[in-house]
Amino acid sequence: MPHATATLPRVALAALLLAAAPARAEAQIDWKAVDAAMGRTGAEQPGNVRRYGMPRADLRVTAQGVAIKPALALGSWLAMTPHGDGVMAMGDMVLKESEVAPVMSALQAGGVEQTAVHHHLLHETPRVVYMHVHAMGDPVRIAQTVRAALARTGTPVAAAPVVPPTAGAFGIDTAAVARTLGRAGRVNGGVYQVSVPRAETIRDAGMEIPASMGLATAINFQPTGGGKAAITGDFVMIASEVNPVIRALRAHGIEVTSLHNHLLADEPRLFFMHFWANDDATRLARGLRAALDATNSRPVDR
Repeated sequence: MPHATATLPRVALAALLLAAAPARAEAQIDWKAVDAAMGRTGAEQPGNVRRYGMPRADLRVTAQGVAIKPALALGSWLAMTPHGDGVMAMGDMVLKESEVAPVMSALQAGGVEQTAVHHHLLHETPRVVYMHVHAMGDPVRIAQTVRAALARTGTPVAAAPVVPPTAGAFGIDTAAVARTLGRAGRVNGGVYQVSVPRAETIRDAGMEIPASMGLATAINFQPTGGGKAAITGDFVMIASEVNPVIRALRAHGIEVTSLHNHLLADEPRLFFMHFWANDDATRLARGLRAALDATNSRPVDR
């Protein structure tokens, strides 16, 4: 007679085994060695996550007349968090269409898998493809594999230094945007970025995943003049939230540009919705707030 767990789905079985396994200390990761393998320095994020940014500063992309800054929608990244004897890694690679096949082959050769390949924008020139990746194991090997894949693209070897914005010269009233959203953001690469984690715990194959591994709703504002901003990003939702968020966005003149999954074994099942508009920044923030209120996001700042 087969063992009872043999009939369980893979994700449920992984969760059961994880719960039954004796607790063990996480590996002590030599992040300097990982940085050397990546060819760039990672940044510490909440939840014991180290994140590497690989902005596509080489690309000159326009969408509906807006020149897209890397921080708005062209930021490849890889995040790692300790797991067992190594790490779990997740990320997103921004690619030209001609780069998709060689990058995928290089990643697969090194054991870095794909969880999604799709578009985030509409009407952009040239066409941009987004490849989501996942890996488990030795962080140096994963970093070496990702670096080898990046070498098959035009991604700059190192990120350009961040130049802080001149006071009063950013182009939109970020304080008003923050008040409207109920969440403060930060200026990065000429873009005001807001991150909104979900309230519930997210797991992948039974492992709890911090929001900083790409599981928080991302909202980006790039000033376009006269108090206006181009906005994009992605809402992270469960199935029952998808259409309420669509209705909230459309009621405020915000386009939905893509709807898809980024993960394969997530619990609860998550959907990612990308959006676009170019209008008065505070007016757009009201629409984004209405959409956020239709999701199980963490409470607003107090």
